[in-house]
Amino acid sequence: MPHFTSNGLSLGYDDIPAPSGARTVVLVHGFASNRSENWRRLGWYGAFERKNIRVLALGCRGHGDSAKPHDPALYSRAAMTGDILALMDHAGVERANLLGYSMGARLALSAGLTYPERFSHLVAGGIGGRLLEPREETFSLHDAMEADDPATISDPLARSFRDFADEQGEDRLALAAFARATHEPFTRELLSGLRVPTLIVAGARDALAGDPEELARAIPGARSVTLPGCDHFSAIPHALFKASVFDFFDDALE
Repeated sequence: MPHFTSNGLSLGYDDIPAPSGARTVVLVHGFASNRSENWRRLGWYGAFERKNIRVLALGCRGHGDSAKPHDPALYSRAAMTGDILALMDHAGVERANLLGYSMGARLALSAGLTYPERFSHLVAGGIGGRLLEPREETFSLHDAMEADDPATISDPLARSFRDFADEQGEDRLALAAFARATHEPFTRELLSGLRVPTLIVAGARDALAGDPEELARAIPGARSVTLPGCDHFSAIPHALFKASVFDFFDDALE
């Protein structure tokens, strides 16, 4: 698996080629997942290949085969957003479309706000109106990741993330460090400055994300898609998610 270096950390990535001159999409996976599980296994690599679109999939720090520091200070949103740009620079890509899911969606929004000149279109999946609410979580992801016995985790959603991390063989202490990091909240005022064309996608039953239309209304010109019957995890492979992304990218990928 190829790696590159970003701020001294070795990060994994995949580069799926396309015909010369083809557009590029950068993929950023979710928390406790990895690029193979989030994108390859669930059909996204193949879908982009069939569209002759080059894929750059980032292995986020703390996940998969990338470096896994246990210091929360190394998981700032600015640092992890910088990893996206470092991958693009490493691959010689000046401008791309950007697709992130859940944690990756937050990083995608941050990248679009900070480096708008580098992105043509932006898709943020697995997030919605709850992003704008004060952080009053009923569960602690870092506690869930640090628990010696997952049976002691009482919150079902926290337990699902812990079980998923264990299934993927992830480093739980690295994930806990990410969860302990301090991140600037996304406010309506902040998002009103996003000038990259944006699509928000979330499942109708995704209680973690909330209503994607509510979030889209905070971003100038943004669109939203609600995936019927989907929760936070079942939304990722949904055919309507893929179709919505390609419809949104159409004018950029012709």
